[in-house]
Amino acid sequence: MRLWKQWTPIINRGKTSLKLTEVLTKKAIMNVKLKHLAWTFLAIPLAFSCTPSGNNSEKANTKTVKDTVKQCYTATFEGDTALMDLKIIDSVEVEGKLLINYANKPHNDGIVRGKFSGDTLIVDYSFKTGTNTTQFSNPLAFIKKGDSLKMGVGVIETSLGRSYFAKDKPINFERGKFNFQPTDCK
Repeated sequence: MRLWKQWTPIINRGKTSLKLTEVLTKKAIMNVKLKHLAWTFLAIPLAFSCTPSGNNSEKANTKTVKDTVKQCYTATFEGDTALMDLKIIDSVEVEGKLLINYANKPHNDGIVRGKFSGDTLIVDYSFKTGTNTTQFSNPLAFIKKGDSLKMGVGVIETSLGRSYFAKDKPINFERGKFNFQPTDCK
């Protein structure tokens, strides 16, 4: 700490004597304040790392186990075939593969990701067509009836490069082309 010495006169029985007083400079005061501030910031993480219940290491070691079911489906329609392998996580989230072999066109092969909402499954299907390396993406909708999944047809809108079903138009599951039946996974 830098100190600044100042002589101040003191009147003592008519005699003037000088007394040495040490006064902290503004810079020294700022250094002291910064040190207190630094200790405060170092103490904050320690305060939040401790919980009222004590040691939190047991909670950190336990992970939530998600219930995952693998389900495979096949569907046919007028010479076209489709194979779908899904992982259903906690009965809600879905991810997997979908391959559609068309009789008179190149096949579509890609991945599906989405969620169940009640008995309706809405997924994004990201796929490549034939030997084309361009990636396409379309929404697909399925309704669960028993063990089967019936593909629906709906109006698709695109905004900012993303396709989705129109919110004000219903999805028609009666006009759907594929009715997926459960099958053994390979």
